[in-house]
Amino acid sequence: MLLDRYLEHLAYEKRASAHTVAAYRADLQLFAEHLLQEGVASLEHADGDLVRYWVMARMEAGESPRTVNRRLSAIRGFFRFARQVGAVATDPTALVDPPKTAKRLPEFVEEGRMERLFAHTGEAPMNEVDQLVLELLYGTGMRLAELIGLKVGDLDARQGTLRLFGKRSKERIVPIPPALVERLKAHVAARGHGLATDAPLLVGPQGKPLARRSVQRLVQQYLGTVTSQQKRSPHVLRHTFATHMLDRGADLNAVKEILGHAGLAATQVYTHNTADKLKKVHAQAHPRGGRRSR
Repeated sequence: MLLDRYLEHLAYEKRASAHTVAAYRADLQLFAEHLLQEGVASLEHADGDLVRYWVMARMEAGESPRTVNRRLSAIRGFFRFARQVGAVATDPTALVDPPKTAKRLPEFVEEGRMERLFAHTGEAPMNEVDQLVLELLYGTGMRLAELIGLKVGDLDARQGTLRLFGKRSKERIVPIPPALVERLKAHVAARGHGLATDAPLLVGPQGKPLARRSVQRLVQQYLGTVTSQQKRSPHVLRHTFATHMLDRGADLNAVKEILGHAGLAATQVYTHNTADKLKKVHAQAHPRGGRRSR
């Protein structure tokens, strides 16, 4: 079946994550169900009008333009593959315009609130693993999948760095402070000597590898102690890292490299928050900043 071949292509040739493959599978199955309702037996027989009608149907169903665009991206990828293998002659998505999306700025947590988070000394202080998780996410801007995928061999204690494998298994090296290096070494040493280099770097209280959902829950829980904002995810900590780095004068290219962005455009979105902050400072401090001439 062509759909299965495409998903295998994504997983093994494009090296997409299991999460991405599952999302594409769900999107393409949803489109296939729509085609069946229209009397079309398989994805390969879709035409441009059917794709346009499906896009309109998803919007009318109340889905956001961002969600519909993500689904449309899965369909575009499928038909690119279908053309490559000779299963179709033309791409029915070629002339389909994606729904317009409003520009959304990344949410982040203010620096003072993050300082309060790590100064937590209440009745139930952070346990060791929770603190390591939060410090790694906020201290490096790594993605959730990159955190969960960390192995013992990815820590270079002498250099004070971590090796990360980002999207499409692209490798990059990020720095971490000496104090965090020591805590990671202690966490590994407490599990006994002779751990294999491919053993998980972080494990939970029962010695099991960290689960995606458990990390999401602990981040949401801890951020909830210092902020009331609705979005409190590991990715918010990635946004927070980038924003705070740029606020403190970090070079844009350096932040791009640490985040693992392919181009500067993805990193430049964080400069908006910094620019707004500078505008406020200018308006407050400059004799003619934000004032009308008399």
